[in-house]
Order: sequence, then C-alpha cells, then structure tokens
Amino acid sequence: MNTNLKSEKLAGASIISAVAASLCCITPVLVLISGASGVASTFSWLEPFRPYLIGLTVLVLGFAWYQKLKPRTTQEIQCTCEEEDKTPFMQTKKFLGIVTVFAFLMMAFPYYGQIFYPKADKQVIVVSSDNIQEVKFNVSGMTCASCEEHVKNEVNKLPGIVTVSANSKKGSAFIKFDNSKTNKEAIIKAINTTGYKVSGAPSVNPVHGQAGHTCGPNGCK
Repeated sequence: MNTNLKSEKLAGASIISAVAASLCCITPVLVLISGASGVASTFSWLEPFRPYLIGLTVLVLGFAWYQKLKPRTTQEIQCTCEEEDKTPFMQTKKFLGIVTVFAFLMMAFPYYGQIFYPKADKQVIVVSSDNIQEVKFNVSGMTCASCEEHVKNEVNKLPGIVTVSANSKKGSAFIKFDNSKTNKEAIIKAINTTGYKVSGAPSVNPVHGQAGHTCGPNGCK
C-alpha cells in the first residue's frame, strides 16, 4: 500500500510540473475562453524554466512507473492480495496511464495551442493604397504560438486591419493596416490589452499598390 500511496503522490506532482511547464501558453487560451484580457502574460516568467519543468515531469513519471512495475517482495504481494479489492482508482496503473497521457499533452501544448483561436476571415476594402501602412511593433512577453495568436486575435478586432503576423522568438509583430480606419495608437492599445507590452517606437514602412483593391488575411487583390 505504501508503494501505491507513493505512486499517487508522484502522479500528482507530475501533473503540477507538466501544467507549470506550459502554463505560459495555456493562459492565453483560457483568456480567450473567459474573455479576461490582460492576464495572458501572467505566467510568461515561467518560460525560461520550461526545460527544467519538462525534465522534472519525465523523471517523476518515470519513477512512478518504476514503482508500479518493479518486482514486488513477498510481503508486498501478500499485502496486495489482502487489499486488492480495496485499491482506490487513483492508485492503479490505469490512473497513472491517464496521468501520463495528460502530462505529455500539457507539455506539448505550445505546439498545438493555436488551434483554439478563431481564424481571421474578413475583407478590408481599401479605397486608396496611399492609406496602407505596414508597421513593426516590438512586443515583449510572448513565448509561444499561443501568445502570437492571442496578439493577432486582438489586433484583428480593429477596423482596417489588413494582415497581422507575430513572432514570439523575435518579439515582434508586423501589422498592415488602413490608416484612414485605424492608427498605431489603437493597435498598441489592442496589443497591450493582451498583457504583452509594446516597447519602443514602431517602425513604419509605406506599402504601395493599386488603388481601390480588396485586402484580406491572405493579402491584397
């Protein structure tokens, strides 16, 4: 029974460390679902510790499975036979298997978290190409694809946004917009509402093209 109790505690510890390893990327999705903008970057400080938390999770799970699968002593076998019908579900191999799958799903969350965000599907009518600007914003706090999608989702709510791309590794966002419908200040405000912050002055690049064309998420026609 002591081995079962130890495995249960190890399972709990592995869940905590696995969730903590990807909490910085899980939070933006929870923010999207709850609508509580501004707290998405709350756990971004955990990102540097992610490799260590993943390593800890794997070690804890490995030790938990070792405890479950290692050869038992005669005394443990007798004890198991006496209490076999009383073993709680949380102390079984089946529960440990569920915990293992859940832990690996949590650790892999940054690689698939962006699927929870709605895809931008809007058309922006541009009257004059002279109104189109492409601006680079330096954004701090983004750590993964979920963070990028959160920024893109908020910016796309503004009128006149043509395209938005964000890069968490470079800490930047490139936004093409119609400056007759929105402006840099409104975009900065939208980004800042996510909890990630725009730092420094935006870099402006004029975009030239034909007047009176239609622009959408995939570019201009």
